Amino acid sequence: MKRIAILFSGKGSNLREILERLHGSKLEVVLALTNNPCAAGIDIAKKYDIPLVVIDSKRFDSRETYDKSVVNYLQKCQPDLTVLAGFMRILTPVFTEQIAAINLHPSLLPRHKGLHAIEKSYTDTFDEGGVTVHWVSSELDGGEIILQSEIAKQGLSLEAYTQKIRKLEKEALIEAIQQILSLR
Repeated sequence: MKRIAILFSGKGSNLREILERLHGSKLEVVLALTNNPCAAGIDIAKKYDIPLVVIDSKRFDSRETYDKSVVNYLQKCQPDLTVLAGFMRILTPVFTEQIAAINLHPSLLPRHKGLHAIEKSYTDTFDEGGVTVHWVSSELDGGEIILQSEIAKQGLSLEAYTQKIRKLEKEALIEAIQQILSLR
């Protein structure tokens, strides 16, 4: 069975989606790791009895030192793939040159890299928005695109658009994991 590690920072809704849809049947989640000791996703990992590591990024003097700690945990559990699912960290080459990881981003890259991508996408001049799953590289949201999914923005409020993007994120992430690990 294929093994994945999931890195998250917040609510853990994408972590939950992976656990509900893939864990135990298609793959094994061997590690859930967060940089935020207050992340709601911690409770999700505990509920599913997933090995959990909390590495508070605020306790490190540099990004490189933090990334080295994360890499050490990942190397110990040897996942076939690492999934950034709402992991709100800019990663350094200490991480990106050693770990095969994918990231989920709520815009059609290369549009709207970084934070507030949904809001930026909603107000841009394009008729469609969407999500991207890409390989993690040292460039922020700049790695090779694995897949993108689009939705039309016309007639949607920001709230409705955000809800559609969040739903699309979950589908795209599951699809990308299955594609990469040949789980179909």
